[in-house]
Amino acid sequence: MTVKEIFDTMDYGPAPESAQEALDWLKDRGGLAGHYINGQWGPLRDDFASNNPATGEKLAGVTKGTAKEVDKAVAAARKAQPKWAKDGAARARVLYAIARLMQKNARLLAVMESLDNGKPIRESRDIDVPLAIRHFYHHAGFAQLMEDEMPNAEPLGVCGQIIPWNFPLLMLAWKIAPALAMGNTVVLKPAEYTSLSAMVFCEICTAAGVPPGVVNIVTGDGETGAALVNSDVDKIAFTGSTAVGRIIREQTAGSGKALSLELGGKSPYIVFDDADIDSAVEGLVDAIWFNQGQVCCAGSRLLVQEGIAERFYTKLKARMDGLRIGDPLDKSIDIGAIVDPIQLAQITQMVEANTAGETYQCGQPEGCFYPPTLITGLAPADTLMQEEIFGPVLVSCTFRTPAEAVEIANNTRYGLAASVWTENINLALDIAPKLVSGIVWVNSTNLMDAAAGFGGVRESGFGREGGWEGLLGYTKPRGKSEKIKAPVAFTSEDGTPADPLDRTAKLYIGGKQARPDGGYSKPVFNKSGKLLGHASLANRKDVRNAVEANAAAKGWSKSTGHLRAQILYYMGENLSARAEEFTRRIDTMTNGKTGTAEVEDAIQWLFTWAAWADKHDGAAKGVPIRGVALAMNEPVGNIGILTDDTRPLMSLIEPLAPALAMGNRVTAVASEVFPLAATDFYQVLETSDVPAGVANILTGSHAELAPHMAAHNNLDAVWSFSTTDLAHEIEAKSTGNLKRTWVNNGQSRAWPSAIWRAQSTEIKTIWIPYGE
Repeated sequence: MTVKEIFDTMDYGPAPESAQEALDWLKDRGGLAGHYINGQWGPLRDDFASNNPATGEKLAGVTKGTAKEVDKAVAAARKAQPKWAKDGAARARVLYAIARLMQKNARLLAVMESLDNGKPIRESRDIDVPLAIRHFYHHAGFAQLMEDEMPNAEPLGVCGQIIPWNFPLLMLAWKIAPALAMGNTVVLKPAEYTSLSAMVFCEICTAAGVPPGVVNIVTGDGETGAALVNSDVDKIAFTGSTAVGRIIREQTAGSGKALSLELGGKSPYIVFDDADIDSAVEGLVDAIWFNQGQVCCAGSRLLVQEGIAERFYTKLKARMDGLRIGDPLDKSIDIGAIVDPIQLAQITQMVEANTAGETYQCGQPEGCFYPPTLITGLAPADTLMQEEIFGPVLVSCTFRTPAEAVEIANNTRYGLAASVWTENINLALDIAPKLVSGIVWVNSTNLMDAAAGFGGVRESGFGREGGWEGLLGYTKPRGKSEKIKAPVAFTSEDGTPADPLDRTAKLYIGGKQARPDGGYSKPVFNKSGKLLGHASLANRKDVRNAVEANAAAKGWSKSTGHLRAQILYYMGENLSARAEEFTRRIDTMTNGKTGTAEVEDAIQWLFTWAAWADKHDGAAKGVPIRGVALAMNEPVGNIGILTDDTRPLMSLIEPLAPALAMGNRVTAVASEVFPLAATDFYQVLETSDVPAGVANILTGSHAELAPHMAAHNNLDAVWSFSTTDLAHEIEAKSTGNLKRTWVNNGQSRAWPSAIWRAQSTEIKTIWIPYGE
């Protein structure tokens, strides 16, 4: 091709990257990938092949880890963890050394990533590897600061980590760096298709002086991952599909293992009519065709305002026609290969099954490639608008008003990310808080950094990776829990009433006292056998009614912290005015003398959370862009709470106050043994300006109500401090909408304020570039 021809066509010439050094690296190690346990390689077997997606050629044989080999890795990590946790400064130096050595081996890592995964070398070289390095540098700082900034935190112990094939090295860094920084040791399983960059990382760990057993890599397929989930680890951190996330949630239910899930997405890409269209088109190329669309946060749902739709589609199609598809090691290539023929077949099947809208596709070379695809004219409920395709397929519909855009954007079971394009900053900052997602990019897309939290809500999972918030998933408060000592309800031979008047406490739903749906109640006696009254027995329909009342009270979550503070102060004042009455009630039910102290504790707790209501600040993250990433604290939503039986009043107030202070709506099940103090408290709610439906109080059997609360898809979280150990039941039943759970596993402990705040909020990261 002559210079003149180049200027005439403006075609890119080939710019191949040599794969020879990476192939030689594999050859020198026997062409096998396998376990790195306790600082040593082995065993290495050719159990299945790791292939180059672009050519189909075998790159290496991969060892499939057995349950016994997983247990060996976990034992090595367990042995190494106490010593590793002792010195944060020493951990910082090791993490820093890893980052430096990754920089020295950046080219090898990038080429290995593109060979194994099929992504363009430009992406692995300029995005994946630098960002992975950034995570180790950044978390070296966290290790250094942990003792001073997190004095009440300690590591969980041994963390089992399972990562996907779309970002093999980057996901490895996201998982390993924070875990090591906080003093944990790890056993990580790379994806079945993409284990090779993890092997390079293992050698880097050895060269960086990582102590044996601190980092362990076990290769294999889904069976190996299942063995890791069921092994003796203290946490499972999983990134992958929502379907597998559900399985892991069920398998870990009741085990006491911490769990974080970063799952699928169907992220909206919203373009308003005042947007810079050319910039929005270019951003969309990164949003959906970056990494062949195999990205959990890909902007795969294009929502474009009706007035500019045709012009936008015309420009987008012209840009699609200019995309270059082919050899991932060619530096002039935009779109590489799909990771495996199985994934290619799945993408093809989903698109071919669609009969709605109009499909526009570019050409593609032979092999494991799929063309950039645009499908316009879809309805929000169409299958491809709802289901994650995980390929280079963009689906689109139009909207007329900002309110409609929000409605369509939130019409999904996922909630990972969203992009908003408009030149009106007021509109952007009006829309961003309304989107149900963990991340919102304004006039940008796919911005990520180690300093900013990444993660979603709904069926996109729970937990965050990156930033201070990401460290919470790898730590726990110092101190030990104690086994709950369950009080026993008093009984009677004759049921003589202590008060001749009937005292049947109703439920409190939607701001009103309500009779239980089942019509039944149970007697409550004092130690002398005198009848104190009856407590209603709630059933699943009462749970349903309470959650519907929660949903109707969504204005509470939008109210100001100042307003919530005033109401919590008012609750504390009204409780104080009736302190003697509540003291007598508690002492009569429990036959104790702790009522005065418990009521005072409850008043102080309400005042404490009134103080926090308008002081739980977000943060502006120090990300390396000309802009800002705002970490905003938002309410979790509707929370179901099962209270403990050891403190009749405080068992209700302790979880209720922080949940309400942070803007959540609550359905609480009172103490099963001593319910009457909680039913007395709804009179305080009625006189404290608490909006109807914000706080509902049920009484009845925890064991009967817990599974209904856990399975209710309109509850966003369930907390259980119940004396009855309901951990397995709640966690296993929570998979319908993958709600957050906080269970006590039959243990009791005093939780610090920071944990109450973290459990009561979701962090939304809003990225706002400054522009020019």
